[in-house]
Amino acid sequence: MELVRSFIAIELPQEIKAELTAMEENLKARRHPFVKWVDPESIHLTLKFLGSVALDTIPQIVEAMTRIAQPASPFSLQVRGAGAFPNWQRPQVIWVGIGGEIGRLAALQKELEAALSPLGFPPESRAFSPHLTLGRLRDRVSPEDRRRFGQWAESVKFEVSPSFEVDALRLMKSQLTPDGPIYSGLSSVHLTGQG
Repeated sequence: MELVRSFIAIELPQEIKAELTAMEENLKARRHPFVKWVDPESIHLTLKFLGSVALDTIPQIVEAMTRIAQPASPFSLQVRGAGAFPNWQRPQVIWVGIGGEIGRLAALQKELEAALSPLGFPPESRAFSPHLTLGRLRDRVSPEDRRRFGQWAESVKFEVSPSFEVDALRLMKSQLTPDGPIYSGLSSVHLTGQG
């Protein structure tokens, strides 16, 4: 049985990817070799990571996505402010936050979790925290280097970007390679509701 590593996400428009490129360039200015930066062209807003999925399960996943997406109408989001997981003192992941109609986004994500649960994809134990990952610090970074990088990265200022419209959910395939993951679309479902 063929398995596909996959997730459900919101794709970003090209102008937002261009802004993320500029943000990353600011953060790369100090040339920290222990940070692995995400290619801005592949940055997306993940709603649900599915893991390795059997190919014959994909139609059921798309059907569940369609049930959630069709009654929903498009809404707007925007990129704003940088952050770090778990925090700026011990950064592991550098990200930018999401603003705008967050309530609509959270409701869509929660409905998605509920629709996928009967298919064997249990809901996340952690609360949904919408963000776009810019980079990850490698494991073997000293606590002092980690703290210094976090202190510096926190001081880099970002402009709030213009809003962008969310009008579709995408089922994505993630192929892991030594140079980083390669993403490709498996299916797209549009938000067509009026409510």
